[in-house]
Amino acid sequence: MSTDPSRSHCVVALLADIPTTGHLGDARAERFTLKGDDLAARSAGFLDFSARHIAAGRKVVALYPKWHAEEAERAIQFARLSLATDHIAGVDVDIAPLALSLMADQLAYLSPYLPSGLVASLADELPQHMLSGGWMKSVSGLSTIPITLKQHAGSYLPTTTFLAFCTPVKRVGRVKDDNPAPNIPQRPMEPVQILVSAPEKVEHSDFNDQFIPSLGCQMAGGLPEQPLGRKYWGTPKYVEFVAFSAHPQALTHPVKSIRATPCLWCREPISAGVICRFCRGANQLPAGRPPKQGADVPAPPAKTTGEHIRPSWAAQQSRPSDGRTQRLPTREGNTGTGPHS
Repeated sequence: MSTDPSRSHCVVALLADIPTTGHLGDARAERFTLKGDDLAARSAGFLDFSARHIAAGRKVVALYPKWHAEEAERAIQFARLSLATDHIAGVDVDIAPLALSLMADQLAYLSPYLPSGLVASLADELPQHMLSGGWMKSVSGLSTIPITLKQHAGSYLPTTTFLAFCTPVKRVGRVKDDNPAPNIPQRPMEPVQILVSAPEKVEHSDFNDQFIPSLGCQMAGGLPEQPLGRKYWGTPKYVEFVAFSAHPQALTHPVKSIRATPCLWCREPISAGVICRFCRGANQLPAGRPPKQGADVPAPPAKTTGEHIRPSWAAQQSRPSDGRTQRLPTREGNTGTGPHS
C-alpha cells in the first residue's frame, strides 16, 4: 500500500439523526443530529470535530441524506467558512436511512486505508453493491422514489403490497401472487446478509415469509426503527431493509470498480468527470485512453467482514441445513416473527 504523503486520509461523519446499525463494530462514522436553537448551536459539534481532525492532518467526508439536506448543507458551509478550509467534503446521498447508516460505517471502516477523494467517491459506488428498500401496503405518500398514478391508486386497495427499492435502482412494484422474486432487480454476492427495521407495531410476517426466502439470505438481523424512516417512506407502516454481501472481499469490488483520476486542482483522486467534493473544482475526463479500473488506487484490507466485526447474532442466524431461512430474532434473542424496536 502506498505511503505517498500526497494521499491524504480522512474521517467520516454523518450529518443526520441516523443511528449506526452496529454491523461493523467499532468502525463507524461519527454522527451529528444537528439539533439546536440556531445555526451555531446546531453546527458546534461538527465544527469542533472538523477542526480537531483537520489540525491533525486529516480531511473530513461529511455524508448527509439528499432528501433531508437543508441543515446539513448549512453546517458544512458554516464549518468550511469558519475554518477557512476546503478539507471538508459535503456528500449528499439519495438512499434510505438504514442503507445510509450501513454505508457510512463501511466508509469509516475503509477510510484509514484509502485516500480522501476516493472515500468520497465511494459514496456513489457502494449503493450499487447493496439491495435496499421498503415493504409497504401504500405508496401514496412516497415522494423519494418515483411512482405511477396506477400505483398511487392501488395504495387504496386493502390487499395490495408494494416493494420499493432505492438501491441499486429506484423502482416500485406490486408484489403479485405472494411472490416478490420477480420484483428483485439484483442480488448481492453470496453469502447474503440482511438488516431489517420497522416501527414497533407494524405487522411484517408476510415480509419474513415471502421476501427473505426469495432473496436467499443466510443471515438476518432486526434493528429498531430509524428516526427518519417515516419521512423517507412517507408512511408509518413500512418495513425497511438493506441486503448486502458478507463475503470477505465484498468491499474490495466497489473500490476496484472506480475509475479514479487526480483532481486537476487539489490532486485528490476522484471519479473521472465530476466536481471535486473538497475543492469543488470541475474536472473532465482526460483526453485519450481512459484510466484503467482501479488505477493508482490502493486496495482496502483483504478481510472486510471477518468474524471480529460481525454482530453477535451473525453466527447464530446461519442458514439451516435444510435450506430454509430462520426468522428474524426478537429483542430477547428468541426466534420470532420479525424485528422489534
